[in-house]
Amino acid sequence: MDLVVQSPDELLAAVPHVLGFKPEESIVLVPFRPGLPITRVDLPTTAADREAVWDAVSGPYGRHARPGARLAILCFTEDRRSAELASQHLSNRLETVGITTHIRLWSDGERWREFNTGQTGLQTQATADRIAAATVLTGAAQPAANRASLAASMVGDREPIAQLIPAARAAASASSPAVEQDWALDRLEQFHADGNRLSDVDGARMLVALETISTRDALWEDMSRENHTSHMALWNDLTRRAPDEVRAAPASMLGFASWLHGDGAKAWCALDQVPADRPYSMAAIVASALQNGIHPREWERYQTQMRDLAGELDESFVPQPPSQQRDLPGTRPTTDRPAPGR
Repeated sequence: MDLVVQSPDELLAAVPHVLGFKPEESIVLVPFRPGLPITRVDLPTTAADREAVWDAVSGPYGRHARPGARLAILCFTEDRRSAELASQHLSNRLETVGITTHIRLWSDGERWREFNTGQTGLQTQATADRIAAATVLTGAAQPAANRASLAASMVGDREPIAQLIPAARAAASASSPAVEQDWALDRLEQFHADGNRLSDVDGARMLVALETISTRDALWEDMSRENHTSHMALWNDLTRRAPDEVRAAPASMLGFASWLHGDGAKAWCALDQVPADRPYSMAAIVASALQNGIHPREWERYQTQMRDLAGELDESFVPQPPSQQRDLPGTRPTTDRPAPGR
């Protein structure tokens, strides 16, 4: 999404549209030029937490820093003192890898203060409405009320498909992996063409088919930066409807498609849907891409290497409590978590 902002008020109003949700008790790093990732982290309130935030983001930012790199640190909280300390600490650490913090901005939802200059102002509804209207023109969805509501959008009624899984497994056993893979690819192609939601029967069959790794990989390989929005729609719907026993695959597919879209927050929310007792290699691969701040355009270069690593990563993704969440996507073309886990 391309947004041109010219004031602190506009920058604060734009961030929810870039992240996909309204941040709360958060720090958001927004670069001024392509090349660095946009990152959201939980606001640290202790010295140890501040250092932990730097440990989490230092790898991607140090790797992608270029001469003249600049960014803004935005703090969304009522706790202005913690915001000032955290932004200063992060600014000092970023300086060590050659990144200048041009703006350190605090907002409590009504007022803002720029710590570097002491300038203050108000957030206005007129500015929020203007930025929202500009994003509508780009075709972007309006942001969720908060991160929790974004995560909640991936939870739906799972009972209908759960009841059909035994029959789908029996049918798959009477069929063959090759036949099921062909069916899954044909059904995917149909979804790309019409966008119609899979029936419960087709949804159960697709989820069982995904349990065969070669079938999952064939569907994964269909994904590109040209069709990733269609994949996001399909896998978001199936993640919402999939019972625990078959949810790891669609959640990982959704996470990957969201990463290709540049939506790190949604990618991490998708990975949160991987059941904690079912570590999954593809989830670890997506988490690694997010953790390392890999730009989606780099996928083709990393693709072979990361697929080769899949067998070694089966146990490396273990979801952590949501309070530890970080949102770090691949870099967006213009202007949201590190480590496998939240």
